[in-house]
Amino acid sequence: MSIFLPFRAIRPLKKHAKDVACRPYDVLNAKEAKEESKGNPISFYHVIKPEIDFPEDIDPYSPEIYTRGKQNFDELMQRGILVQESKSAFYLYQLNMNGHEQTGLVGCCSIDDYFDNVIKKHELTRTDKEEDRKNHIRTSKLNYEPVFFAYPSVGLIDRIVKSVKKTEPVYDFLADDGIRHKAWVISEPSMLEEITDTFKSDVPDIYIADGHHRTSANAEVGRELRNVRNGKPCDGGRDNYFLAVLFPDHQLQILDYNRVVKDLNGLSESDLLRSLSKNFIVERKQAQYKPETLHTFGMYLNNQWFKLTARENTFVENDPIGQLDVTILSKNILEPLFDIVDLRNDKRIDFVGGMRGLGELEKRVDSGEMKVAFSMFPVSIQQIINISDNDLIMPPKVTWFEPKLRSGLFVHKLDQ
Repeated sequence: MSIFLPFRAIRPLKKHAKDVACRPYDVLNAKEAKEESKGNPISFYHVIKPEIDFPEDIDPYSPEIYTRGKQNFDELMQRGILVQESKSAFYLYQLNMNGHEQTGLVGCCSIDDYFDNVIKKHELTRTDKEEDRKNHIRTSKLNYEPVFFAYPSVGLIDRIVKSVKKTEPVYDFLADDGIRHKAWVISEPSMLEEITDTFKSDVPDIYIADGHHRTSANAEVGRELRNVRNGKPCDGGRDNYFLAVLFPDHQLQILDYNRVVKDLNGLSESDLLRSLSKNFIVERKQAQYKPETLHTFGMYLNNQWFKLTARENTFVENDPIGQLDVTILSKNILEPLFDIVDLRNDKRIDFVGGMRGLGELEKRVDSGEMKVAFSMFPVSIQQIINISDNDLIMPPKVTWFEPKLRSGLFVHKLDQ
C-alpha cells in the first residue's frame, strides 16, 4: 500500500515559471549555476544553490549558505513571484525531450513508506551530500525540490492523466536546453480521492529513480520535526510527507552512464588489448561505437574505437547485480587490469552522462586528460525494479535519467 496525497503547493505565477525554474541542485556545480542564472535574480538556483550569491571561496556547507537560501525563497514569496495554493491539489508534470514524452503526478509521499521500504532504494547515499540537503530542510521547513520516483503503471491513473491533459495547462514553456515543460492542476475532489485510493489499493511499491540523497534527507528531517512536536504517523502533520513526482515505469528513459580512466596502470596498449581478449571479443570499429545490446561495450583508446563483447563466463545471468554491465566492466577490466576498486573515491576514474554524447569521451581522451574511455549500454527500469525488490544495491554511477525535473515549479511547506 502506497500513501500519495495532494498538497497546497507553493509555485510561481504562470508568467514567471520559465525564469524561476532551474535544473536540480546536483546536475551542475556552483560555477555553472552562477553562469546559468546570470541576469536572472528570480532563478531558483538562488534558493537551492545559494552559494552562487557568495564569493567562490565560501564553504558551501556553512550556516549562512542555508540561511541565504531561505531568505531568497522568502523574497520570492514577498514579491508575489511564488504563491501558495488555497486548497490541496495534485498536479501533472509533463516533460518532452527530443520527441520523448513522460507525464508524472506531483504530490506527497509518506516518510514512513520510506522507512518501511514501500519506497524502494537501489543506491547508497553519501553522508556529506545527504547532510547538505538536510540542512536546507531544517533551515527552511520546506521541500524545495521534488524527488523523481517510478511506479508500476495503473490503467485507472493513466485514464485520469489522459483526461486532465485535455484541459488548459497552467505552465507550458520551452527551457533553454530545448526541453518542454507543461503542468496541470488537479483539484476536483472526487478525482483527488480516486488517485489517493488507487495508490493505496493498486500500487504496492514505489521506486526511487533519481534523488536518493534528497529522499533520505526529506524522510530523516521529517521524522526529526515530527518528534519535536510529539507527532505520530498520519496525524495530519505535513512533516509526515515529502514532495515527489511519480512517473509510470514504462515512460521513463534511462541513458548510458559512461566511464573514463586516467591511465592504463602500467600496461601498454598492446598488453591491454591482449588482456581484454581473454574475457571479451575485441573488434576494431571505423567510427564511434555506442553499444546496442546488453553485455557489449565501446572502448576508445588512442583515436581508435573498439567493440567489446563479454564472453559467457564473465557474468551470472540470474544474478541481478552480477549481470549488470557495470559489474562486468568492473570485475573484468577496472579491478584486475586498472586496479580501480573503489568507484566512489578513486580519482583515476570519472563518469560521463549519456546526454554529453560519445564526443565527450573522445574529447577527454584526445586532450590527454584521460587515457581510455568506455561507452555503456543503459540499464533498464526493469533491472532497477528487480534489484530494488531484492533489497540489493547497485554499484555507483549506473543510472542517468533524462529529462530531468525542473526545480522551483512546486514547493512543499512542512510547518503549515
